[in-house]
Amino acid sequence: MAGVLLAAGSGSRLGHPKALVELDGVRLVDRGIWLLQSGGASPLVVVTGAVPVSLLPGVLSVFNPDWASGMGSSLATGLRAVPDGCAAAVVALVDQPLVGPEAVARLISAHEGGAQVAVAAYDGQPRNPVLIAREHWAEVIDRATGDMGARPFLRAHQDLVTLVECGDTGRPDDVDTADDLARLAHPSAP
Repeated sequence: MAGVLLAAGSGSRLGHPKALVELDGVRLVDRGIWLLQSGGASPLVVVTGAVPVSLLPGVLSVFNPDWASGMGSSLATGLRAVPDGCAAAVVALVDQPLVGPEAVARLISAHEGGAQVAVAAYDGQPRNPVLIAREHWAEVIDRATGDMGARPFLRAHQDLVTLVECGDTGRPDDVDTADDLARLAHPSAP
């Protein structure tokens, strides 16, 4: 079960590429790698773009030359880079550092139980990460444009989606602005 971490953006609203931003002294890209590895995903593919990102050995780094066009091109780049033999991939976003590895493990378990597409839900609301079986990648790639990522595919194939509740495993908070980062770094601050 592969893991794909989308980490190519420039973080325009944040003012820094999100992959390199640190939360509690750990880069968001490293948190994303840990999330996927700890949840049981392997091999790992990290999609980069706006800036070079140094990664640990054993993690496949793939450059998306079209990163500025949005998440869709990064998703396509990441899925295309997954080695043959991987039946599915768990796709995570670098800007959601509070997602817990148990969410990844639950998605993998859902796939092992027959789910073709498994989406982490928080209080019943679909978010990330998302697991997609390989047989659907071509259509996911075809539909992934701009910042939509897998959303057009998921909306077109709701019958394939298995929601997996993960609200007890972490939170899907996005780091889009400096205020978001400050809120995650100091959760008790007003």
